[in-house]
Amino acid sequence: MKNYIINANGVKTEVTPKFGNSFTLEELQEYVGGYIEIVRLTDKFLMVVNEEGKLLNLPFNSEATDIARQHKAIYPHDMIVGNALIAKESMID
Repeated sequence: MKNYIINANGVKTEVTPKFGNSFTLEELQEYVGGYIEIVRLTDKFLMVVNEEGKLLNLPFNSEATDIARQHKAIYPHDMIVGNALIAKESMID
């Protein structure tokens, strides 16, 4: 699995860290548009979302929500909003 952003409109874009082998906090915040929250998908992969996304009324991200639910990473009634980054755990400091 590669690192990619899932935009709220469903468009996926492959991404790589700008400097070195891991994403900086600033990069993660830029991708999700604010403070970050980590959602563990597997032993090796994480989803990074905007911690305040629901408070900011960011748009529903059906693709990211489906992925998170498939991995039982969120409650069945919960949802992901805004952009979501899926990355290897080793690439997030």
